[in-house]
Amino acid sequence: MRTALLTWDYPPAPSGLSTAAREIAESLVEAGADATVFTLDRTGRETRNGVTIIGCAIPDGSSLARLRLYGGIGHWAAPIAFRRAVLLEHGRNSFDVLEATNWYAPASLLAGRAPFPTVTRNSTPAAFSRDPAKTARDRFDAWAADRLERQQARRSAALISNTEDHGRRITEEYGLKDGAKPHAVIGLSLSPEMLARASGATYPAQDTAPVRLLFVGRAEHRKGFDTIMEAVAILAAEHAQGGVPNFAIDLAGVPAQDLPQGLSDAARQHLNPLGRISDEALAHAYAAAHAILAPSRYESFGLVYQEGIAYGRPMIASNEDASAREFVGKTGAGRMAASNTGAALAEAIRPILQDAGMREALRAKALEAAGRFNRATLGQETLALYEEALKAAQSR
Repeated sequence: MRTALLTWDYPPAPSGLSTAAREIAESLVEAGADATVFTLDRTGRETRNGVTIIGCAIPDGSSLARLRLYGGIGHWAAPIAFRRAVLLEHGRNSFDVLEATNWYAPASLLAGRAPFPTVTRNSTPAAFSRDPAKTARDRFDAWAADRLERQQARRSAALISNTEDHGRRITEEYGLKDGAKPHAVIGLSLSPEMLARASGATYPAQDTAPVRLLFVGRAEHRKGFDTIMEAVAILAAEHAQGGVPNFAIDLAGVPAQDLPQGLSDAARQHLNPLGRISDEALAHAYAAAHAILAPSRYESFGLVYQEGIAYGRPMIASNEDASAREFVGKTGAGRMAASNTGAALAEAIRPILQDAGMREALRAKALEAAGRFNRATLGQETLALYEEALKAAQSR
């Protein structure tokens, strides 16, 4: 089967979407399919690990680049660029099926219109990942993005979501009919390289000071970053009074300028903003951490949960996120904050800082839960869903 995959970026770009795209593409190759990735973050053509990578970057100064500057209609630029590149390649060697993320709908001009079926693999909808609109232009821009996502989902021959709860949220968000089209639940995988680094990482000595926590993500509301800042202020005050041991929170993906302006000096002393870092630096950060801080309000899947658990690190997550409840709460691999408030998160963190025995017990649970998702499962289940999409498209 010859497959196409649309993605906004691709490794070495250090984003969750790029990591997911690589896992999907390379798992398809390992399952025996031909995989071609179209990505907007580069130009040119190359083959890596059996995957053909075609860059679709929009040239500076071009008509599409100018189109992207306009609110609302600017969201059409990327789908136009993807459509041109995909149909040109299809004319040379036809595709059987195309997959794209739902996020900002890169396949909105291909789904239901191309000579092959489109499958949408759902990540977090744009509506769940942006800050509230402040101006009329922002509201129109958000409305246009949401409309394109809904259009792509409705015109797709099949859908993929990461968990059962994620699938229900997607169905509701896009106004889809239950059972109207194939909608599979397929978990993502971790790369063999990442798993090898994780399995070889030793745990920091318990007498190491300070106790290190690691946050991986952006400084955004959905990721619970505001909650972390509130909890740090609470725990910094307690540390100053001798209530909790010294601690440090490494912030991978967060530059110093993203820290709140009103944050106290006492709280800042416990924060280490790393900005965007390489895979090697991230591996070092995971290995150096005593626990992983991931209080997201919503994750479509939550790769950080899987990565932290693979390293055998106790997780600190939020009960508000269904993926956290499934991967952390059910497995006992960490502590769950009752809600996304500073007080609740501080309550979840406090015993991790104070009790080395608890850290060891949670680490053991994390190691038991590791390895649930692999490329073999991802590739085989994805190809099976592609076959359903082909049948669904042919029946129409």
